[in-house]
Amino acid sequence: MMRILQGIDIVAVSKMERILAASPGLASEIFTEGERRYCFSMSRPHVHLAGRFAAKEACLKALGMGLSGEGIDGALREVEVVAGTSGKPALRVTGRVEKTGGKKNVCQYTVSISHSGDFAVASVILVAGD
Repeated sequence: MMRILQGIDIVAVSKMERILAASPGLASEIFTEGERRYCFSMSRPHVHLAGRFAAKEACLKALGMGLSGEGIDGALREVEVVAGTSGKPALRVTGRVEKTGGKKNVCQYTVSISHSGDFAVASVILVAGD
């Protein structure tokens, strides 16, 4: 029997921009080098950063980790949004996040990211076996 685990998150782009303007070094604590390189190559990087942050939090929610307790300490960089072969976003997990997924028998990670106005939203669906 398969189980579906789901998480969703929404982020205000303007809030992401304000936070990173106040603490520029925070970007390297939240985003991987590849994510930063991709986002900052875009004309509106904070739109893409907000979408990736939403995807990271949605993934942690789906795994039952969230951003409190053990979820916050480095886990955001353990969830990476990468471009799939068609350009569609995909998730790559490492470290404790990968280990938590393994304990839950997650065999598939999927992500969808959308932007509209000042908001970025991400939905993550995980498929887990028994």
